[in-house]
Amino acid sequence: MSVPTRSAAPAVVPGKLDRSVIITGLVVIAGAIMVLLDTTIVNVALDTLSRELGAPLSTVQWVVTGYLLAVGVAIPVTGWAMDRFGARPVWVTSLVLFVAGSALCAAAWSINSLIVFRIMQGLGGGMLLPGAQTIIARAAGPDRVGRAMSLLGVPMLLGPVFGPVIGGPLVERVSWHWIFLVNVPVGAVAVGLALWRLPRGGRSPQAGRLDVRGLLLLSGSLVLLLYGLSQAASRGEFTGWHVVGWLVAGLIGLALFAWHSLNRRAASVIDVRLFTNRLFTGGAISVFLVATALFGAMLLLPLYYQVVRGLGPVDAGLLLAPQGIGAMLAMPIAGRVTDRAGAGRVVPTGVVLALLGTLPFAMVGRTPRTPGWPEHWWSGGWVWAPS
Repeated sequence: MSVPTRSAAPAVVPGKLDRSVIITGLVVIAGAIMVLLDTTIVNVALDTLSRELGAPLSTVQWVVTGYLLAVGVAIPVTGWAMDRFGARPVWVTSLVLFVAGSALCAAAWSINSLIVFRIMQGLGGGMLLPGAQTIIARAAGPDRVGRAMSLLGVPMLLGPVFGPVIGGPLVERVSWHWIFLVNVPVGAVAVGLALWRLPRGGRSPQAGRLDVRGLLLLSGSLVLLLYGLSQAASRGEFTGWHVVGWLVAGLIGLALFAWHSLNRRAASVIDVRLFTNRLFTGGAISVFLVATALFGAMLLLPLYYQVVRGLGPVDAGLLLAPQGIGAMLAMPIAGRVTDRAGAGRVVPTGVVLALLGTLPFAMVGRTPRTPGWPEHWWSGGWVWAPS
């Protein structure tokens, strides 16, 4: 008489994402999409904020600059916090911080209060982005990272697509306050999903104390450098101690941080010894240059469309949407190719394509009517603006 045997568990197909990874990715996306959605919405509203809050654009730009600076400060802390307290508590805390900052931004009564609340919002957003990548990478494993990141990337890129499209009508026809209020219901749903579906655990017993001195040196140096660059932008020059002094102080701070990190080694908030690896250094420089170009365009293009060309927030938002659509179409292909052939072929191809797409913008003139510029193409075909 034969003894019945249990049926074997279905084998996991290499490279294929199973149901648990997909669910984890969708839960993470529900929270992470707010960060990119909020960034593109705010960029469209900068000109309106300048008028309604009675502040020059050089001051209003700190609504974006302060947010990104807070993001940069929070990112190094995220990895340590996830190892020390676990992924789910850190994820939920960052969601709550981001949503609370959004609500306070909507209630801001001046440009100074808005900048302060945006910094608070940026601290939450800075923890969300690396946290999302860490959670999905741990769930997928090293053999499926590329495909998992494409799963994470496609819906997240809906933020840059829908951000300007949603933000334009809100700013133009309702109120700028609503560009921040839209995060509140999305964040509430994201918190509920995280508490329901994200697994507990993930704490590392090897996680030591936070390198507070290194964090202060790094964040302080970034503040000094960023303020110096903003002064150079507002004054249109890199001369004078009102610019050079801040930049020199920032560079000295970075040098002190590098010395501190070399002494602390792996216990530092960021181990600078990683830059002795040529592949890591090359990748870091590439990411820095590409991010500078992309985020710079996301800030400058809405202002160009509205200030120079006189378009409204709705028109500027629709003109920004194609960039996100192109990235959304390319992300799944890039994920598959990265898993099979490595990033060495994908990254140069992407950089070349981005460069070719950026070149036409370098040829746009300063006049409000640049020859050959399509306007209002979504409302009635291609209408070419005269000189």
